[in-house]
Amino acid sequence: MMDRQLDHNLRELHLPAIRECYKEQSEVALAESFSYEQYLMGLTEQECEARREKRMVRFLKDSKLPLEKTLASFDRKRLPQKVDAQLNVLSDGSFLDRSENILAFGNPGSGKTHLLCAIGQELILKERRVLFKSCSLLVQEMLIAKRDLKLPQYLKRLAKYDALIIDDIGYVQQNREEMEVLFTLLADRYETGSVMITSNLPFSKWELIFKDPMTTAAAIDRLVHHSIILELNLSSYRLEHSQNKQNKNKKKQ
Repeated sequence: MMDRQLDHNLRELHLPAIRECYKEQSEVALAESFSYEQYLMGLTEQECEARREKRMVRFLKDSKLPLEKTLASFDRKRLPQKVDAQLNVLSDGSFLDRSENILAFGNPGSGKTHLLCAIGQELILKERRVLFKSCSLLVQEMLIAKRDLKLPQYLKRLAKYDALIIDDIGYVQQNREEMEVLFTLLADRYETGSVMITSNLPFSKWELIFKDPMTTAAAIDRLVHHSIILELNLSSYRLEHSQNKQNKNKKKQ
């Protein structure tokens, strides 16, 4: 009778982890002569850990990050020493508390996207909320929101994320209307939330993105004011991988 009532109470209180483990833990507590407080601490720790794991799964799914792009799968030996040294610092997430931005520049295939996505996954493990979007998709979604007079609501939804990863800014050159909504987003997150950006274009060519010199300068100023810049002046990883594969095949022949 007591077991049934306890099971019911734990369901009512939404404590599934405790419901699953309290009997087993009570046996351990008796065997080890735990105090009531120690027993209760063990139960609550298991509930908290179960909830944390569920939260991580939910955050990862919500982030839209490509989950194969992790730090473990990234070849850090290719990185400049300075960038490699920054990774551990960036992965702890402290830059988010200062609303700092991460700006990754480099040639196509140099690993910019992989690197920022890997950092993004590490941030989620620190219980930070991250969203990954290609610049082109992000801009199109903002244009639709603006057309429907819902841009403020869209920006408010983005504001719940500690970090917004914008991939390939400048890869597709924006028209004036696209430039305006992109600038609106950067201005909205200035000193309120971190932006993590990858770009093939150096700042000297960003006028191709924002069209107007004044707007370009204003956008760069907001991004750089609180920022960490990662220079990935590397050859294409995909090209190197393809060439190595071809060389191995030739040797086999």
